[in-house]
Amino acid sequence: MSELVTGEAVALELRPAKLPSRGLAVLLDLAAAVTVYVLVTLGLVAATASLDEAARTAVTIATFVLVLVGGPILVETLTHGRSLGKLACGLRVVRDDGGPIRFRHALVRGLLGVIEILMTFGVVACVASLVSARGRRLGDVFAGTLVVRERIPAAGQGAFVPLPPPWLAGRFSGLDLSAVPDGLWLAVRQYLTRMRQLDPQVGWSMAERLASDVAGRTGAPVPPGVPPAMYLAAVLQERQTREAQRTFGGGGAPAAPAPTGAGGPVLPPPAVPSAPAPPTVPQAGYSPSSEPSDGGASAERPATGFVPPA
Repeated sequence: MSELVTGEAVALELRPAKLPSRGLAVLLDLAAAVTVYVLVTLGLVAATASLDEAARTAVTIATFVLVLVGGPILVETLTHGRSLGKLACGLRVVRDDGGPIRFRHALVRGLLGVIEILMTFGVVACVASLVSARGRRLGDVFAGTLVVRERIPAAGQGAFVPLPPPWLAGRFSGLDLSAVPDGLWLAVRQYLTRMRQLDPQVGWSMAERLASDVAGRTGAPVPPGVPPAMYLAAVLQERQTREAQRTFGGGGAPAAPAPTGAGGPVLPPPAVPSAPAPPTVPQAGYSPSSEPSDGGASAERPATGFVPPA
């Protein structure tokens, strides 16, 4: 099972789609595409009756490419991975990090789909899906995508990425996140969803390492006084907000984090691994009689090991 977070900033627990459901979705998509292709071809035959044989052949090839190749690419791009067949089967194409696909992902999937689905009648796609651990065909491997099931209920609060504290809202709005790879975002998400299950020292060291990697990619160091886990949560929320704005065409400033209970638990201060306190070394020349007398309070005051000021 893969815990992914969609680009619309919705935390979901999704599972990679199996071969039967993917095959059914492909059949539905092919049926819809072939129906459109037949209707368009019939209309073009009547419209191009006066043309010569070479012109009709060129129109037929162009219709095939535009409808059976360009059509699925356009649909997946506009619907962000939800074609007609995938919508009926409860599937969706996402990036490896769980974000919505773009035109380049749909283009690679569509072009390779001609070879492994149309030209080989799906044999290459079936073999590749059976060999892949996550059921990916060659188009998914080269495009960096994954077909997942959307109709899976969340398993509980453990699957949610905790929100950063309110005082970090909008602090990283000017950060350049383009150089951060998708694999690093996925590692940050996985850490934040499992940080409460880790040993405090192990979790703190992982947070420091991930925060250092993110800061190195963005060119901005972690602000002083901000724990690394809170820094990661705030930067991840900023990235999800930008993805949501690109997906839905929203403008303006990034949205403020939702209150506790509305979109997930707010990230508490992480447990800092405690170091053993150094032994107190009395200062040379110090004696209890050197403290000023203030009644019975001096008897109850613990020794500090430092000479009081004169």
